[in-house]
Amino acid sequence: MKTAFVGKGGSGKTTLSSLFVRHLATLGVPVMAIDADINQHLGPALGLDEAEAVALPAMGDRLPLIKDYLRGTNPRITSAETMIKTTPPGEGSRLLRVSEDNPVYDACARPVELDGGAVRLMVTGPFTDADLGVACYHSKTGAVELCLNHLVDGRDEYVVVDMTAGSDSFASGMFTRFDITFLVAEPTRKGISVYRQYKEYARDYGVELKVVGNKVQGQDDLDFLRAEVGDDLLVTFGHSDWVRAMEKGRPPRFDSLEDTNRRALNLLRTAAESAYERRDRERYTRQMVHFHLKNAQSWGNERTGADLAAQVDPGFVLGESVTASV
Repeated sequence: MKTAFVGKGGSGKTTLSSLFVRHLATLGVPVMAIDADINQHLGPALGLDEAEAVALPAMGDRLPLIKDYLRGTNPRITSAETMIKTTPPGEGSRLLRVSEDNPVYDACARPVELDGGAVRLMVTGPFTDADLGVACYHSKTGAVELCLNHLVDGRDEYVVVDMTAGSDSFASGMFTRFDITFLVAEPTRKGISVYRQYKEYARDYGVELKVVGNKVQGQDDLDFLRAEVGDDLLVTFGHSDWVRAMEKGRPPRFDSLEDTNRRALNLLRTAAESAYERRDRERYTRQMVHFHLKNAQSWGNERTGADLAAQVDPGFVLGESVTASV
């Protein structure tokens, strides 16, 4: 199941995505956590110290390796250099699976030990001084989008992505790569404005969007969220002594998380499982192709000197039964 956490900056989406990852780890299911935010805080939220977080390999720095591996023997892709962030898989492409070992994970993923077990963590990497004035952050998140395009995940396997803040997620087609998107919203006008913007942008793409209220302090906050988002409100989180200790770098064992917040995390998992049952693999593949063709026409063909529309395999549908190239 592919899940995304979005929301305005400061809403608590990284905190909640890290809690969800920890919750899944206690269940013993395979988890791939990906930090795709310009502010790289997911590693520390999962308990890494500053030195460990800085040492995580950046996916954006390993994009040539990722492209070369995923290309496989796909005859429609003439070289790794002609692959862009939206390039879809086809016959002969190498696919990624959550629980396997492969060169991409060897280069980009690191295990993180949690109370309930270990999860894999991948990060896009921070925005560096060399990027200032010459690059946008979406050039780094392109590595995540390419991997998601080639990722086959099954029941009881989770990919949890901490996305860029606000509406920046719509700068690429990555917002359509998920079974469910959890929008973290505070009970404020600013928090609700991000929800309205996201819902409007996602409306035509069948994105399953659920609001997770955060920093909810009482009935008035709850009533406000219900009035503003209606049935999209899935669950709310309030004050947590466990989270406060975690933010100080001294998290207690996860089994001491408050019962109300533990039940809320279980509702997130139930919602993700329900969304997986409604997964439309043909639509998923069509959307992948749609954004690839848009990017090809807009800039990809000119940059690579190739007709990138020719990379589309019209008979290919990404699903659990697909056999990857070796």
